Amino acid sequence: MRTHRLVTTGGPTIAGEALRHLTLKGLEAAATELRRPLSEMGATARGAGAAGASHPMTVNKTVIGLLRPKPDLAKLATDPPAVRAAAQAVVDAPGGVGSIGSYWPEVELPVAGSWSTPGRGGAEADIVLTAPQDTIPLLFVEVDNCHETAEEFADKLEKYARFYRRKVKDTVGKAQPMWRTRWNTPPGTGLENSYPPVLFVFNPLGARNPERTIARLDALTRHLWAGDKDYEEDFHHYDRKIPVIATTLADLREHGPHGQVFRRFGRPGPQMLFDAIGSPRRQAALERHWAQQGAREREAQERERQEAEQRTVEREAQRPACARCGTMFTDERWKTAQATDWGTPADTTHALRPVQAPRPRRRAAGPDPPTPFGAPRPGGPSGAGADARPVVLTSADLRRRRRPGDLWLLPAVRGG
Repeated sequence: MRTHRLVTTGGPTIAGEALRHLTLKGLEAAATELRRPLSEMGATARGAGAAGASHPMTVNKTVIGLLRPKPDLAKLATDPPAVRAAAQAVVDAPGGVGSIGSYWPEVELPVAGSWSTPGRGGAEADIVLTAPQDTIPLLFVEVDNCHETAEEFADKLEKYARFYRRKVKDTVGKAQPMWRTRWNTPPGTGLENSYPPVLFVFNPLGARNPERTIARLDALTRHLWAGDKDYEEDFHHYDRKIPVIATTLADLREHGPHGQVFRRFGRPGPQMLFDAIGSPRRQAALERHWAQQGAREREAQERERQEAEQRTVEREAQRPACARCGTMFTDERWKTAQATDWGTPADTTHALRPVQAPRPRRRAAGPDPPTPFGAPRPGGPSGAGADARPVVLTSADLRRRRRPGDLWLLPAVRGG
């Protein structure tokens, strides 16, 4: 790389290691390799070696500890056996998180201004990790060589909170959190919309004890990370809370992100990075709820299927058959045979089996209605009915049948 003028000597580190930093040409080559614009690549860090480059070197070691790159064993075929054995152990170890393009160093988080020209009062993340393929869509990392106090870290977390709460309008004019306009993260729900997590990595180079710093930081920032206990399940809700996690550089380099060396504020013991970022108990409760809901839906579907089968059996038991040929009626023929509305065609092809006719209604007891004069009398001596002839009465008959009080109008008789 020095032959192609991509790097130049930057001086020694505190440990006496030779330091190289990128030239402007090397920075352009790195931007091309990472597929990033040059404006997002930062500076060349020319003066990093003046103070021993302790913080930049710790940031690099943190990235390597999270990334866990695998060596190419084919290129080590001619190396000594000890080198190949060490490389094989690295290959067999659990992998890391993301790729080299998933890490962004020294990213401004503006609480005022814009991304390109941030205002005062914002924070600057040492590392931003975006690895949705490894279930870590967004993670901010703060690296410390045990020189800063817990109060300084608490003030930095307050800046993170202000940055998370800041909203700007997107391209369609809708207000949304500013950090969502740059990074793609899964949308939250109405009850669970936590902020991106912040990981603190402590490298004990300075005089401060990281254990005391973590305990003090835990107490100072409880209002920023403490969740609300669920009333029914054994987990907490972290709506608009910052998941704060802490570890040491030594544990990170030894165990990687899959080791249980990450301490989430508010939880009793260390966890893997993936569990510390998320909420395993909440996820387990949701999976139980979904399993129970699926079982209830399957039971309801099975019950509906059995009821439909029972209705089909009962209907088939009532299906009529032709009285002459015994053929069972089809659904269409059955519907036609049962039609009773005026104007509906009746079934004339097949005859239904005889059914018992309904009994006629019994008329209430009382005198027969009066019969008009000259009308036939049903049940009379001349064979009463619709064909009976009218009865002709003479004047003598009328006189014999007359009762007191009756008034008869008799026709006039000639010559009488």
